[in-house]
Amino acid sequence: MEIRPILSTLGRHKTAALLIVLQIALTSAIVCNALFLIGNRLERMQRPSGVVENELVRIQIAGIGTSDNPQSRTRTDLAALRAVPGVKAASVTNEIVFDNSSWNSGVKLDPKQTHTNLNATDYMADDGFFDTLGLHLVEGRAFHADEFMSFESLDSASATKVPVAVVTRAMADKLFPDGHALGRDFYSWGDTSPTRIIGIVDNLARPNDNPAGYQYSMIFPIRVPYTKGGRYILRTDPARRAEVMQAAVAALQAGDPNRIVLNQDNLSDMRIKFYKQDRTMAWMLVLVIALLLLVTALGIVGLASFWVQQRTRQIGVRRALGATRMQILRYFQTENFLLVTVGIVVGMLLAYALNQLLMAKAELPRLPYYYLPFGAVALWLLGQLAVFWPARRAAAVPPAIATRSA
Repeated sequence: MEIRPILSTLGRHKTAALLIVLQIALTSAIVCNALFLIGNRLERMQRPSGVVENELVRIQIAGIGTSDNPQSRTRTDLAALRAVPGVKAASVTNEIVFDNSSWNSGVKLDPKQTHTNLNATDYMADDGFFDTLGLHLVEGRAFHADEFMSFESLDSASATKVPVAVVTRAMADKLFPDGHALGRDFYSWGDTSPTRIIGIVDNLARPNDNPAGYQYSMIFPIRVPYTKGGRYILRTDPARRAEVMQAAVAALQAGDPNRIVLNQDNLSDMRIKFYKQDRTMAWMLVLVIALLLLVTALGIVGLASFWVQQRTRQIGVRRALGATRMQILRYFQTENFLLVTVGIVVGMLLAYALNQLLMAKAELPRLPYYYLPFGAVALWLLGQLAVFWPARRAAAVPPAIATRSA
């Protein structure tokens, strides 16, 4: 197929060709960035929490008035919960993943530092915490019985220090990039006494969203009472979650009717709610892409149909001179391919410019290069599909009718 006649024809229709090129360029830029944003949202939604989500139930309660001995009440609650049929393990903690309520602290490697090395979330754990959540220790150990302390001891005037902690792999690697975090010390809670890392878990996400430190978590051997934002966490078979939750709430209210249930749900549902905004955004971007591609396709169809009508005599002459239907079809497809290619090249530059703007305004990461071929291939296919029917109609023009229209 000769390219020169196609370029000559396009040169005589500069305005129409330029409009299609600009439309394709804008579509290419927006589609590439939209695909990247969708991929970013999907990646966020698939982040591991580190816990056995489909086996966990959360129950959060609050007292009416004050409690004389909240620690004793909490121990009684845990004994009652562990006796509920179907409960494999039970624990109480100050926070849980997907809860959007997070206790956070700055972390330093030297108490004299003016700036923290990172900010991490603080999980307070009893002796059932690791088994209940199904945490995976990759190095070191969990807490020994004599390492646990009560929350009240932290509130006391003596301000008991927390000598040991278990941290996530992400936090350990950030603090100690050499890969040897086990047995090393850090400082937190404004403390001048070190806390030693005795164990490292694979994953344990923050309760709220923090892209820079989503896996920066530390676990302290502190028994919290239910009055300190306590969440009772139960582990059971996925099929029995509703049954166990109902029985557990009844057991808690039977033990102390002067309390109200603030939240009761399973972590699978909590994950769905937690990422609701991300799913909504992803679907909105899919709709934007679909509408843009539709508008672009209609623009290509409209322009190709107009050019077929305008070139009826030219097509007829070529047919009379021996051009086959396939050659006419290929002519329009090649013409469209050239226009789309120019639009894609301009669009790739616009895509990076738009990404730079999003990086500055929305703190998004840099657009990976591999999204550009996806956008280019999609537009090439769209262009060929959109021009096919007008081109086929042009190829079907009989030479005699075309020449009589002169």
